[in-house]
Amino acid sequence: MTRRTLRVTLVYITNMSPDEARSLMMEWVEKETLRTHMECVAACMVSYCTGDAQERDNWIVAGLLHDFDYEKHPSMEEHPFVGVDYLRNNTDIGEEVIEAILGHATYSGVPRITDMAKALFAVDELAGFIVACALVRPTGLDGMQAKSVKKKLKNKKFAAGVSREDIAVGIEEHGVELSEHIDRCIDAIRTAGINIHTQ
Repeated sequence: MTRRTLRVTLVYITNMSPDEARSLMMEWVEKETLRTHMECVAACMVSYCTGDAQERDNWIVAGLLHDFDYEKHPSMEEHPFVGVDYLRNNTDIGEEVIEAILGHATYSGVPRITDMAKALFAVDELAGFIVACALVRPTGLDGMQAKSVKKKLKNKKFAAGVSREDIAVGIEEHGVELSEHIDRCIDAIRTAGINIHTQ
């Protein structure tokens, strides 16, 4: 009896540009805070991408769209599934991006296998936490270092909605060191020039 092996191949080509993804995100999202979050995640994502320009665009798209349905569909029953259904039925977005978006929701049951998916999960909650830290500093992101962020992470009352567990799991899965990861994300958001003071 011949044994058959089922192989699953992810489509890595995404025919959606970052500008198109940003336009879609702006159509679905009105809250400036959520738009800012997705821009910050996209900036952190691209800082970890080691591929070519096409792959870089894919990582940015994943960051820009990972929460694009959250404002309209915030429940665990709907987010990110409504958004993913829309992307699959209305765009040429690649399956790798879809899998990464699904994987960033721990309750989706979709494992984080690709580097993109691991990076998205690793930067998502942390990016939000970094912005929260910047908003209570007189100088914002300027001069911010991992040391002060790590200190605030220990304070469970500060930005209580941010999952410390998800941050820890993301770092472990992504195979990065906490301080280096924080500093890289701070630098990525700062370099992108995102106006976090619209919160």
